[in-house]
Amino acid sequence: MQSDLVRVVDHDVRFGVTADEGDGDGWPAIREKMLAADLLVIATPIWMGQPSSVCKMVLERLDAELGETDDEGRMLTFGKVAGVAVVGNEDGAHHVSAEVFQGLSDVGFTIPPNAVTYWVGEAMQGIDYRDKEPRPEATDKTTKALALNAAHLARILKSAPFPAQG
Repeated sequence: MQSDLVRVVDHDVRFGVTADEGDGDGWPAIREKMLAADLLVIATPIWMGQPSSVCKMVLERLDAELGETDDEGRMLTFGKVAGVAVVGNEDGAHHVSAEVFQGLSDVGFTIPPNAVTYWVGEAMQGIDYRDKEPRPEATDKTTKALALNAAHLARILKSAPFPAQG
């Protein structure tokens, strides 16, 4: 299986709700990669109990998918699977994942069981997950479940697409 990591903050993605917000917008290239993929994982830190502003901007840009359909009336994201990863040093991983999952579902992504993994360190501390040794066993377990379930569902949906909507 091939994967690609896209850090939205490394691109000049404009705010808006269309697939292309004009000259220089970095979203169309990211969108093209997303539409070519079978599986999307959105990773976000928690800021003040909320998904990051960049994550919210991605959801805002995904709003354009509501108006894009294939020849059979399905959104272009139908048959694509999504998961969420959350990190931070405060509570709120369930709240953040719920917000992101709802947005992803609204625009046509399918959510498998156990589709979130998260690590939240001690509140108000400076330990990042990437620096955490040893890795927390519970987080490793949920990350593995997310990967296995999402890949399994993506294979199923690729071989048995959703019915025509039109």
